[in-house]
Amino acid sequence: MTALPSPSVALDDQLCFALYAASRAVTARYRPMLDALGLTYPQYLVMMLLWETDHQTVGQLGSRLALDSGTLSPLLKRLTAAGLVTRHRRVEDERSVSIALTDEGRALREKAFTISEEMIGAIGFDTGEFDDLKAKLRLLTERVTSPVAPT
Repeated sequence: MTALPSPSVALDDQLCFALYAASRAVTARYRPMLDALGLTYPQYLVMMLLWETDHQTVGQLGSRLALDSGTLSPLLKRLTAAGLVTRHRRVEDERSVSIALTDEGRALREKAFTISEEMIGAIGFDTGEFDDLKAKLRLLTERVTSPVAPT
């Protein structure tokens, strides 16, 4: 049987604080690079999804990013105003809005590639450590978002 950590209210014992501090540090490291591209971190995440697969619906983007449409819509409006994406109602379902990259949005991909390269260097993990951390964080997300089984 695996021993679980002891409950504690000490800040340094909290996984949530370690995750919070790491998230803030990583996001702060991204900020100057994203400022140079004219993007916020959430906008960068949307752009990455569109660089992977163009022409996605607002619902698809929101699902992948765990964002509701109330949060995502203003962000997409700003990306549209910046000339990086277009938004239009889908012909097959007018309730659904499709988001597509513009030529300017596609061109930004190459500039953004250097951000990934710099962050990998700043983190300094080898491939195994990098993949292991991502897998553990995904498992953590899955476990805390799953319904709690009754005891």
